[in-house]
Parts: sequence; structure tokens; C-alpha cells
Amino acid sequence: MTRRNDYPMSELYSAYGAGSLDPAFALLVETQAMLRPDLCELVAASEAVSGALLETAEPAAMRAGALDSTMALIDALSPAAPRAGAIEDVSALPEPIRRAAGASSRWKASVPGIRRMSLEIDSPMHVELYRIEPGAAVPRHSHAGIELTLVIAGGFSDALGSYGPGDLVVNGPDDTHRPVGDEGDICFALALRDGGLKFTGPLGMIQRLLGQ
Repeated sequence: MTRRNDYPMSELYSAYGAGSLDPAFALLVETQAMLRPDLCELVAASEAVSGALLETAEPAAMRAGALDSTMALIDALSPAAPRAGAIEDVSALPEPIRRAAGASSRWKASVPGIRRMSLEIDSPMHVELYRIEPGAAVPRHSHAGIELTLVIAGGFSDALGSYGPGDLVVNGPDDTHRPVGDEGDICFALALRDGGLKFTGPLGMIQRLLGQ
């Protein structure tokens, strides 16, 4: 389920298959594909198309030491050892999230029932993992840019719908919402955004006074 159906997801899958996708979006695609078999098939098809195109391309001469450089880059992608306390209850989440969380800082408290972890991804996007307890609410906010939120476990709801594992919610500058954790399991969600959050109400007033 998506809030809006005009986000170019097919372009993301094609770029992922070609190996040219921004690392933050690659994390989103890999994680969503593990949660939804139908998308896993789409990603596999994109990779197959990219592979076929590569096979028909004119071969290019490799520079000296190219193999060693490539193997070094592959080694650098190996999962990093998690810092103490960094992944506490993330251990049951999909491997791409565990890998990203293992190289990141600890949870930071937000409002009651909500914690967030900034993921250290080599991307201009802001990438965060949210942990939302049942009934806990993210303060009402709008967005300075585009925000993509992938539900990984549990679920949350807002005025426009309810979202569970594998669902992607896309919000833009004209969208305002107040996500609330659904009853039952704790909600984990991956958020990508190219701008900050703009809070409303008293929290928004404080944000404006601080010039944020």
C-alpha cells in the first residue's frame, strides 16, 4: 500500500538492477523485497534485464589492478560488527536493516514510546529507523520535502489509512499526518527524507523559536 501512486518505484527497481541506485534507496528496495515476494520478483526481473543489456554491451578494457580494487570494495560491504547496545531489539529484522543498524549509533529517545536511530548511509538522504510502541504517536507534522516510510514490522495508522509490513507510505510537502503505533507488535519503520520535519502545535512553535 502506498499513500500516493505517482512515485516512480519502477525507476528505483531498474536503477537497483543496474547497480546505480543511491545507497539509501537501495536499502529501502532490498528491505521491501524481503518483506514482499511480489516485489522480490520485480527486482529480480530488473536485475535480469540489466544483466542482459550488459552482455550485449561492447567490452571495455579493464585498468590495471581493477580486480583487486573490486574485491576490496566487496570486502568493505561485509556487515560491520555491531556496537554494544546498537541493535538491541533489531536482531529479528531483515538483514539489510540489521547490517545498517550495526554500523550506526544507539537509539535516541524522541517522545514517549518512540525511539529513532540515524543510519549511517552514504547518501544525501536523511535515513532513520523508527521504533514505535503500540499507541505511541509521532507528533503531527508536515514535510520540507519527500518522505518515504517503509513499515518493517508491526504497523501504524494515520488519518488516511493503516500500514503493515511491506507497505510504503509516501508523503510530500503538502501532506500533514500523525502516525500512531497499532496495537499488538512494536512497529519498526525505515524513513528516507530529503528534508526535515515541520511540526505543528506547541512543538512546532518551539521548533520555529529555535530556528529549525
